[in-house]
Amino acid sequence: MGGYFTDLLTGTKSLIDGMWITLKEFPRKPVTLNYPHESVKMYKRFRGHIELIKNEEGTSNCIVCGMCERACPSSCISLAGKKPEGSKKKVLTSYILDFTTCSLCGSCVESCNFDALQFSNEYNLASTRREDFVFDLLKRLEAQE
Repeated sequence: MGGYFTDLLTGTKSLIDGMWITLKEFPRKPVTLNYPHESVKMYKRFRGHIELIKNEEGTSNCIVCGMCERACPSSCISLAGKKPEGSKKKVLTSYILDFTTCSLCGSCVESCNFDALQFSNEYNLASTRREDFVFDLLKRLEAQE
């Protein structure tokens, strides 16, 4: 019979402790967000997928040197360019990023000497299809205009 009262006392103490914590935390501002209607502010140092940077003319700074492609340990970058007649420089025609294999290491951004790449602040990527994570960054850059 002595164990019954001990269990009753221990349970009551536990209940009072829990209610005290609830009472203490109740007036504080909640930490959670109402997800679909509110979103988290992304910090400057957030590493999303890479994206091309526009120059003053509205085109990419990329000169198709291929350093980002060679620096990528997961081989998720493929780019192509052509040299127009009468021009000294190549022009970027395609920049494909396969985000399904990207490890977000940043080697591509570090290896680019022409400030053509940066990390995006896009964080809410969700899909059930693999094809939705293969980005043509040149088309995305043109669509930003």
